[in-house]
Amino acid sequence: MSTILIVDDEASARETLIAMLEGEDYELQLAKNGFEALKMLGNIKPDLILLDVMMPGMDGFEVCRRIRSTPQLAEVPILILTALDDRGSLLRGIESGADDFLTKPVDRQELKARVRTITRLNRYHTLVEQRENLRHMAERVVIAQEQERQRISRELHDDLGQALTTHMLSLHNLQGDLPLSVTNLLERLQALYEQSYEISVKIRSLAQGMRPPVLDTLGLRLALQTYCAEFTRRTNLPVTFEADESLLALPDIYNITLYRVLQEALTNVVKHAQASHVWADLTIEDKTIALTIQDNGRGFNAEKPSPTGIGLAGLRERLIIAGGRFKVSSSPVRGTILLAQLPLPDDETSQEAA
Repeated sequence: MSTILIVDDEASARETLIAMLEGEDYELQLAKNGFEALKMLGNIKPDLILLDVMMPGMDGFEVCRRIRSTPQLAEVPILILTALDDRGSLLRGIESGADDFLTKPVDRQELKARVRTITRLNRYHTLVEQRENLRHMAERVVIAQEQERQRISRELHDDLGQALTTHMLSLHNLQGDLPLSVTNLLERLQALYEQSYEISVKIRSLAQGMRPPVLDTLGLRLALQTYCAEFTRRTNLPVTFEADESLLALPDIYNITLYRVLQEALTNVVKHAQASHVWADLTIEDKTIALTIQDNGRGFNAEKPSPTGIGLAGLRERLIIAGGRFKVSSSPVRGTILLAQLPLPDDETSQEAA
């Protein structure tokens, strides 16, 4: 049901508007002047405001300006009702932020048609909802970025930092112990070489986690296949990967989005699903590229995601940013299915996959 705020200082005018809109599916709120209207707008968010111009104390133009200067109400549709039909009054209405005008006395059919059109579009609440979704998305992006920074900081400090400290102490001790026998020197140098190699492996692993070079060198299909094989080796959880051989070259945002979806999904399976097998499929159908990840684990309630994590919400937002869709289906009987879909870009359809 749409909410309409009627603002008019004349009781007869308010009653006339009520009678004209009677029988429609509207909740009507009434204000006797501009001050009362602004006070009411602190508690309600109408889908439309019917605003009279000629009111004592504060005219409709000023009310309109004040509404437009309030961020929470800046997009609410305002329909000005006025007996003024001169060009100057119309310009004042436009400058104050009104969306439309009706001249008094108001025609019943025209009023109902205008109101029906505005409330059907529901522009205000759609914009508010979109703005709120964007705000939540931005919050999650910031949280995800901060968590990634914390992870990198821990790895640099706790892992690489300690390894380098140990390496420097070994070099210092070696320097202090010189001269040594050839055999002893070779053994110490070999140990230092092995430490150096371990540090280089850790640095390479950290760099690959930030931006997997395999995407640039091998392309999406082989990058996903390689990751699945490496994941199986590390976790002993079998991951069967299949991909459409006709896969086309895709924009970089598609590649990194699908790669991260696979990473996060497999991580969630290991952490929560207690699965014994995972299947990942990359397919093209109806001008859509789809990555499906299914496990045979214990499942979860997809309608009530964990409040402490941002995994599924983060994946959904990644897909939204890239212009795609994300779906989740889960049950204790058949495990969990994640589906990430992206529309194939027209300008890429003639390119072959790497």
